[in-house]
Amino acid sequence: MRVPVVQHTTRRQRARRRRALWTGGELLVTAGLVLLLLVVHQLWWTNREARRGAERKVEVLEREWGGGGTGKGDDSGTSVPAATPQPRTGTRTRQQTTTAAAQPRPSWSQAYAILTIPRLGLRVPVAEGVSKQNVLNQGYVGHYRGTGQPGQAGNFALAGHRNTHGEPFRYINRLRAKDVVEVETKTATYIYAVDETLPQTSARDSGVVRPIPRSIVEPRYGYSEPGYYITLTTCTPEYTSRYRLVVWGKLVSMRPR
Repeated sequence: MRVPVVQHTTRRQRARRRRALWTGGELLVTAGLVLLLLVVHQLWWTNREARRGAERKVEVLEREWGGGGTGKGDDSGTSVPAATPQPRTGTRTRQQTTTAAAQPRPSWSQAYAILTIPRLGLRVPVAEGVSKQNVLNQGYVGHYRGTGQPGQAGNFALAGHRNTHGEPFRYINRLRAKDVVEVETKTATYIYAVDETLPQTSARDSGVVRPIPRSIVEPRYGYSEPGYYITLTTCTPEYTSRYRLVVWGKLVSMRPR
């Protein structure tokens, strides 16, 4: 009967394979933990910090304005009162014209208004520009530079994150016709009513933020006459930035401070 002889070379090879497998397993576990931490950071920590910062900024603006904000908006969060007058195309009251024209042009990344959407329980600062680092990643909503200002004729166009960094626009797809959207400034509160939603369009569809908003990708969505519009834009589908979701509204009333 022969006794098998195990050579030292074979033992060393087996030992190397075991060490390689062990090292590979450790690396996979480490990589998994790092990825998990990154996911937690993006989905939880950035939201937590951005929302806190946005809430603090809202409080700062309210103090600067003397605490005259409504705070909660319309209680129902579903429609504008029937008695609220609808501005006619191309016309405004003298009070509306004076109040809107009195607004100073904000500096880049300056928070200068508060957006309130009662249906979504949203109350968030509006800052000038759509810089990710200085505006959107702070949990703010950004105003497209070159579009109209609150209460002015044309299109007051805004952008906000749908996921991470406060995700203020995560649920704007839930908005329905006549839902209230309020924009508070130092001089007045402008009340818009949701009018139309474009579920998906190209990220380069510049038509949606024009003074008379109309999609150049989906031209059946949008408007053909001048008016007083608000546009809310965000990424879609969730956790991607391939397309844009757009919600439009029309100015229905204003309350001076």
